[in-house]
Amino acid sequence: MTGLIKVDAIKPERSLMKKAACVILQGGTVAFPTETVYGLGANAFDHNAARKIFEAKNRPADNPLIVHVSSFDMLSDVCEFVPESVERALKKFWPGPLTVLLQKSEKIPEIVTARLPTVAVRMPAHPVALALIEESGVPIAAPSANLSTRPSPTKAEHVIQDLWGKVDVIIDGGETFFGVESTIIQVEDGKATILRPGPYTREELLQVFEEVEVSAFAKGAKAERAMAPGMKYKHYSPSKPLYLVCDKQKFVEISLELSRKGVQHTAIGTLDVLQNLKSKKIALGRGDNLYEVAKNLFDALRKFDSDSSAFALIHGFPEQGIGLAIMNRLRKACGGVCISSCEEIFNSLGSLNNLKEKSVYGF
Repeated sequence: MTGLIKVDAIKPERSLMKKAACVILQGGTVAFPTETVYGLGANAFDHNAARKIFEAKNRPADNPLIVHVSSFDMLSDVCEFVPESVERALKKFWPGPLTVLLQKSEKIPEIVTARLPTVAVRMPAHPVALALIEESGVPIAAPSANLSTRPSPTKAEHVIQDLWGKVDVIIDGGETFFGVESTIIQVEDGKATILRPGPYTREELLQVFEEVEVSAFAKGAKAERAMAPGMKYKHYSPSKPLYLVCDKQKFVEISLELSRKGVQHTAIGTLDVLQNLKSKKIALGRGDNLYEVAKNLFDALRKFDSDSSAFALIHGFPEQGIGLAIMNRLRKACGGVCISSCEEIFNSLGSLNNLKEKSVYGF
């Protein structure tokens, strides 16, 4: 049976956090809010506890977990050493949505790192997450608190949809702030490589590192082996087909053509792009505020999952700043493919008549 604990997101009640911490120390699993998305946490030092995360999410064993710490002292128990260039970055960006790969400590079991010699670690900037770690007194291993391949959870209700009955406790701390997962970097010889883009952008990382490279994986390429979360497997996907149209004008043209042909669908995009469309619409926010778009992205994908459309279109975004993280998530959700015509939808889903029937009755 899953327990639900509702806390104040800014000043979480200590008595409630102690209850959740007891579950962690007893080898249980606790879903909790961070500034990025909700995480599903367990004691990072406990092999059996970490195994429960993989079982609850149906997560592949070769997909490593991120270890969350609440202090630099705790970091020393998680990794062997911190290079000087990394230490400078952590002092500037922690607590915050930056995950770094470091040589793992022997205290971290292999299940957490998927047998890799490195461990992905970060210090979250959320009062509830920090309180849970501090009250537990141990680092907490935590991927996103959703079923594998599903859109990441930004609200407690998303966690409840996916994991109720599969985890011990869900802490409801309200909506998360950024809405996309942390930036993950690997640092070698003072050069940072972005393995997964997130709220901290390349431009911000250049304040600390002389060179910051964006890996092909950050742009949606699939890795043969996951050095960090989000690199190998399909992620963030709704249960129904989602088509990415990289060009906004082409997105509008395709949506209007589908409407003229009588094909019901959902259009997901910014308010300025959606305004003249005839389809169902899910707004991500204003086109001039990509942080707002990022915050609303996963919630929008879940809203589409619950509507009656057989499929949805979503338009692309400039791949600068936080836009790189948005496009990374969209490419993962859409199988890495951008479409440019209605025919590509018809070819993948069936004839126009079949699509009209699905539009009426749903899948």
